[in-house]
Amino acid sequence: MQQIDYIINEANASVSATVNGQHYPLPALWLRERCQDSENLDKTTKQRFFDPHQLDENVSLVKVEKKHNTLANLTFSDGYSGEYDLNEFAADFDVWDGAPNDIPWKSNVDKSLFHIDLATLKSEAGLIKGIEIFLTYGVLIVDNVPTESDAVLEVANLFGHVRETNFGKYFEVFTRPNSNDLAYRSVPLGPHTDNPYRNPMPGIQLLHCLENQTTEGLSTLVDSLSVLEQLKKEDPDGFALLCKVPVRYRYYDNDVDLIERRTMIESDPSGRITGIAYSPRLDYLPLLQDQEMVIFHRARKRLGQLLCSPEYEWRFRLEPGQLQMFHNTRVLHGRTGFDPSEGRRHLQGAYIDIDAPKGRYNALKRKQGSMYTNAAIESASTNGEFKIANTKATAETEEMRG
Repeated sequence: MQQIDYIINEANASVSATVNGQHYPLPALWLRERCQDSENLDKTTKQRFFDPHQLDENVSLVKVEKKHNTLANLTFSDGYSGEYDLNEFAADFDVWDGAPNDIPWKSNVDKSLFHIDLATLKSEAGLIKGIEIFLTYGVLIVDNVPTESDAVLEVANLFGHVRETNFGKYFEVFTRPNSNDLAYRSVPLGPHTDNPYRNPMPGIQLLHCLENQTTEGLSTLVDSLSVLEQLKKEDPDGFALLCKVPVRYRYYDNDVDLIERRTMIESDPSGRITGIAYSPRLDYLPLLQDQEMVIFHRARKRLGQLLCSPEYEWRFRLEPGQLQMFHNTRVLHGRTGFDPSEGRRHLQGAYIDIDAPKGRYNALKRKQGSMYTNAAIESASTNGEFKIANTKATAETEEMRG
């Protein structure tokens, strides 16, 4: 838990916050923008009726009246005066924005943590539980999904809106000759990110097993967060290049030719590492000076080795009626090769955007009135600390997860 206490100082006309023992003065401009009265803020949408970009940058606090430990009336130099419930600032100090913090995992993780029954997901409490599992581990295994065509869409719609691509609202994964993607062959597929050639990439992929009559064709999942922690320890210089140097990815068939450039290691605007864009079938080595290219390729090579290492990669048989849902750039997926003459292996897949489950989770928690408590909110990160925004390029951050 992250502890927040507020200090309302009438004598000095100031307000500050202490977050996990770290003191943060709250600037007058920051407070002025967050006025809470109904004339300036719509209570239903939380959208402003005024343009805060036009506020005086030199605005100051001229009077502070303490009404309660977390309630104050603030008066500013531009003439505005209003009542502030400081508990409303809890969200500002939560870098996870109401979601549970992620927990990196390796192949020896207790797999029962990932499972949930479809019937459970159809209640609000069950859906909250399912989304918490997904946000924490980047993967969810849904059991007892009907082995019917389009059932993958039913599950997808519980979490968000289906994202249609050139493959359709959902796509069929079974062996067929001369297919436009190697996923539709029986060859092995190493751990990879789907569609790194798109902007934006699909955030979440769902794969639902309808039939599996083969002895091989095992599904594989690997948490890139655990792998990247190890890579950074072994090769910090190579890790930094993978964060910084864009790679070109391409996919084409008769109907489309998609190209996108992005770094192999992905991070969010705060600099926290979120996953990787990784697909050896589709990427192209960037043009670098000789020594940098050696460092880049060495890191890329080691990344691929770690992703396939039994220490990190989980191999399992996806049974008919099971559906795997995973964060496309955090948890990479793959498949061992199989003999199609043994029988049919048929999966259906779909994509939804990454923000959808988190948005539904926050809405459900808010509905329950439990998203934030008065003096504490959920842990912000593995390090458990809030940080003031830093405008330095996030790709060069020194922290794996800020």
